[in-house]
Parts: sequence; structure tokens; C-alpha cells
Amino acid sequence: MRQAMIQTSEPRAAVAEIDRRALIARLAGRARITDFDVAALRRLIEDTGSVTREEADCLYAIEAAPSDKPEAWTGFLIETITDHIVWQSRPTGVVSETQAEWLIAQADRCDSLAGLGALASVAAEAHRVPLWFVAAVRARAARRFGAPAADGRAA
Repeated sequence: MRQAMIQTSEPRAAVAEIDRRALIARLAGRARITDFDVAALRRLIEDTGSVTREEADCLYAIEAAPSDKPEAWTGFLIETITDHIVWQSRPTGVVSETQAEWLIAQADRCDSLAGLGALASVAAEAHRVPLWFVAAVRARAARRFGAPAADGRAA
């Protein structure tokens, strides 16, 4: 009896991690993502603390897919990716060359406002990023929103 209790008493975080991975995998194949889906994912990530690189790849794949997503998805993706790169990776607050290259590749694959938002958020929150990364984020923002005119207004 005692052995049965030990086997079934997994820590809450381990269960949440399994649930998080399963939910991300299910969402990757859906044509529509709901506010409920985003809230459930947010709760599961809060229970476990962060996402893995593979899960971040899946989140970007969901963003790149031609599915219907609620407004809450954009903020969720930006916050989750920023947290993953800036605050969960070591050293904290530092974006490496490899991370910066990965972020740019993911944002380019998505070609979306959420992808660009994640780039801008990481550039703003990190204490140190490669110099070329800031220029790359600015170039993508200029392409999306139009290059600023000499007086600072969009052309």
C-alpha cells in the first residue's frame, strides 16, 4: 500500500511539465487556438517556471502556422519567449550569439507581429545583446512599419 502511494505521488511541477508538453503538442496541430488554451498554457508554465528550447520551437511553429489565434496569444508568446531567453537562460540577462541567431531565424520564419514583438522585447529587457542583434531588430521593424522619415515619422 505504501509503495502504491509513493509511485502515484509525483511532484506537482513534474505533472505540470508533462501536461504543458502535451498541451503544446496538441495546439501545434489545431486550426484554432482559444483564450482558454492560452490561459491553460500560461498556468502550466507558471507552475513549472519556464519552457524548454524544444517547447519554444513549438510555440514559434504554432505562431507560424495559419491558425486562428486570440489576441492573448501575442502577449503570451512575447512574454514566454522573453522569459525563456532573458531570464531563464544563464547567464541571466545576457543574450548569446547563438540565442540571437535562433531568435532572428524564428521571427523570420513566423513573419508576424508577435515574432517581431518577441525580438523587440528581448532586446529591451536583456542587459547585454550582440550589437548586430539590435540592428537586425530595427531593420525588421522598419520593414514591417515603414522606414522612419528624417523627422521621425513613418514614411
